[in-house]
Amino acid sequence: MHSIANLLPVSANLIAEAPLAFLASLNMAIESSGLHCPEIQYQKGAYQMRNDPSRRRFLVRAATLTGGLLLSDLQTRLLAQELSGLDVASAGAIGPMLDGVLKVAAAKTLKLDLHTHAQGADAVAKLIVEGSLRADVFIPVTSSPMFTVMHAGFAGTAFPIARTELVLVYSPKSRFASQFEAAANGKANWWEVLQQPGFRIGRGNPAADPGARAIIFAIMLAARKYNQANLVEKVLGTPLNQEQMVSNVQERLQSGELDASASYKIGIEHSHLPYIALPEDINLSRDDVHTRQPEISVTVGEHIFYPEPLIFYAAPLKNSANAAGAASFVQWLQGPEAQTLFRKHQFDLPGNAPALRA
Repeated sequence: MHSIANLLPVSANLIAEAPLAFLASLNMAIESSGLHCPEIQYQKGAYQMRNDPSRRRFLVRAATLTGGLLLSDLQTRLLAQELSGLDVASAGAIGPMLDGVLKVAAAKTLKLDLHTHAQGADAVAKLIVEGSLRADVFIPVTSSPMFTVMHAGFAGTAFPIARTELVLVYSPKSRFASQFEAAANGKANWWEVLQQPGFRIGRGNPAADPGARAIIFAIMLAARKYNQANLVEKVLGTPLNQEQMVSNVQERLQSGELDASASYKIGIEHSHLPYIALPEDINLSRDDVHTRQPEISVTVGEHIFYPEPLIFYAAPLKNSANAAGAASFVQWLQGPEAQTLFRKHQFDLPGNAPALRA
């Protein structure tokens, strides 16, 4: 293997013997790496060397820059070789974090290269149990998808790592936008806006996604809080209302095709949609949301669901191909570095939420 020190004179000799046409490729390579070589200039439709007699100065600089590019590439390749792969299956809501700041931090701190699969947490749990999806770590939102995996014998203990709350997002292009803005400022009742004729609300499939169930629970809780007996029927119809169960909800809100939907608060960072904060006894942020309203439930097919706090749990899976990496990653997610990243990106701390055990 050549050292960088050995490569530098080779680079200089190649440049010395190369025609000036070669300068174009060299200059683009240098500038694409955020560097600059002032000895190369573009004049009269071609790359030229400034003050041709200063070739020696240019060769020294070019060799240094070329060596730097080679060193940077070498470091990148070595880093990739050092990282251990870790497959993380998760709820879609935490996907951007796993593909972004958590991925970068895990690579630096744990030497782990995260590979992710994110979608509705119930759907991910089903894939894991069926054997269609192999993963090292599972991170759903709410406990139900995690218990699905635990009861099938794929995980033993899950740890709370973060939480969020439900908010009502609306389209800035909606004809009800001014009324929502008034509600956001405490000058109107948001639940009354939802009941107006022609109002269009979008949501997901409550059988596959805790977020799609969350909006149903929020409307149920609001109906009790504000004494609106028919609020659920007026706003949502049935739990599996096909007219409201649409894909690409965020895009439809941006375009004005939909008037409103519900979202985890953490999603606002990416969608940039205006929203209305909901009271804590409606937004599913409280640990006692079920015990306070034990009679509230949603039946979807053969399953009965109850309101759950919007807590993200992480568990290493028993069939992990990288058990050591899975354990260290789950532990790291509970520590100060990861928790600081969660707070920076609008997640709340898990608080006193207990671990889940099979």
